[in-house]
Amino acid sequence: MPTSVKTRTAPTRPAPEDPAFRTRADEVYAQLKRDVAEFSLVPGDRFTESEISERLGVSRTPVRQALFRLQQEGYVEVLFRSGWRVLPFDFDQFEQLYDLRMVLETTAVHRLCESDHRVDRSLLDSLAGIWLVPAAQRSADTVQVAQWDEEFHCALVAAAGNAEMARVHRDVTDRIRIIRRLDFTQQSRIAATYEEHAKILKAIRANRGDQAAMLLRAHIETSQAEVRKITLHQVHMARMTGRR
Repeated sequence: MPTSVKTRTAPTRPAPEDPAFRTRADEVYAQLKRDVAEFSLVPGDRFTESEISERLGVSRTPVRQALFRLQQEGYVEVLFRSGWRVLPFDFDQFEQLYDLRMVLETTAVHRLCESDHRVDRSLLDSLAGIWLVPAAQRSADTVQVAQWDEEFHCALVAAAGNAEMARVHRDVTDRIRIIRRLDFTQQSRIAATYEEHAKILKAIRANRGDQAAMLLRAHIETSQAEVRKITLHQVHMARMTGRR
């Protein structure tokens, strides 16, 4: 009679994005990126690794690792023998990313409205539960609405069923997040987002692809213009405050 072999199950490891995997360099990276996003570090500001190390209470090694990562992403640059500098916002690059986002999202909504196309309706239903609600039930939490807005656009692309398209869209989303979040610093923009998302969803549900794409395009273009205006204003105010 053959002897049964017991297989040993490998212990489950947390996913790379799990907090258990976060290193000190990851924490420094996240903090410095927040500093740039919140204009605590203004484009043009110069600093040294020692200054960051002292401020955050860490050694220079994780600071250097975090800065090299931010350098690769285009947020800072290293200066010869004189530390680091926060790079100006590259609006040309952001506009190119917004153009790519526009192509991906409008293509997705057209596919969502094609009768012969396989669509993940559960994703669309979950969006309706957030955006198709009475005004009294809308959230006024800017952080929450910013997150919901990002998830709305990602869900539209994911629901269209093309995994590669969704992957590229998530990458674009990650790269524009630092300025896109500024669109929700004003309550009027939150109200407009609810109204515009609702119209887009209703057009998709009615299988009106051209209308949905037109509404989506207008929505993204308005957000892009607002973000640019707010970014320039925030940079100006941060510089004025720093001079006092």
